[in-house]
Amino acid sequence: MKIQRRILATGLLALPAIARAQGAWQPSRPVQLIAGFAPGGGSDIIARTIAEAAAPLYPVPLVVINRPGAGGALAAEQVARMPPDGHALLLAGGSESTSVPAHREVPYDPKRSFRAVIRLTRHGQFLVVKGRGGKFADVNALMAAARQAPEAVSHASAGVGTLTHSIFLLLGRAAGAQFLHVPFTGGGPSMQAIVAGQVDCGVAAPEEMAGLVDSGDLKVLAIASPERAPAYPDVPTFRELGWNVVAENMKGWVGPAGLTDEMAAYHHQRMRQAMAAPQWQRFMERSREPDGYADGPGFQQAMDHLLDSIRTALRG
Repeated sequence: MKIQRRILATGLLALPAIARAQGAWQPSRPVQLIAGFAPGGGSDIIARTIAEAAAPLYPVPLVVINRPGAGGALAAEQVARMPPDGHALLLAGGSESTSVPAHREVPYDPKRSFRAVIRLTRHGQFLVVKGRGGKFADVNALMAAARQAPEAVSHASAGVGTLTHSIFLLLGRAAGAQFLHVPFTGGGPSMQAIVAGQVDCGVAAPEEMAGLVDSGDLKVLAIASPERAPAYPDVPTFRELGWNVVAENMKGWVGPAGLTDEMAAYHHQRMRQAMAAPQWQRFMERSREPDGYADGPGFQQAMDHLLDSIRTALRG
């Protein structure tokens, strides 16, 4: 207990003076960290890793709660309806924030039902095709086939309305092509379908495709990020290829709308400190992704921009 208190005191002293001045508020009971996807998946790993890193900086436990379903929308609805008392945060920034609300009505407003606190990660989304024995040598061959006729090229996704679905809507709009959408239940099944030759292409996160790329079963053609990925320096961005498509899978914390400045600052400062902890740094090294940090307003702006882009693409 003494060691834990010393760690907490050290963490609090390390905070900037302004944060301590704003720190009259602090949580009085466990803080719920709600993730909208099942245990063991990417979102769950992010939530639990940052919770472990941040735990010494909080005077109460941080409890990760999984609320899977509807592409993260069930968890988002739950947090949107909770009181803005600082004791519940949602791991947001992905499909529930930037894609699902563009495809269908949801019982929350992704722009107004939450207050963004901090962005933790931004994961590149890679365009992939079958490797060995595949019919597309490069991105130009794929896009030429896609332009030949509507739905001449099929793409897999992790489900209707997910970001992996919406990226192809953005790409089709930018490149003047129309893809055939084949939804699956997640990223893993969609990658296996590409390897098996059941669909022509798809969008993958690094952790979903790494082993299949290393084995030669998948080939990476492009990335939907502003810059090339350090782990795949030879893979061009869509922008470099002439298509202004930027759609990253972001993850960060938001609270219910009405969260006060003091509450937002309290969580932001501690989570930002936690991003320098060994647990988090090891995770980032394994993921081979760039630092994803953004403050609350920057995180909200990035989510809103992507959501607006997908809504525009859906209007055709």
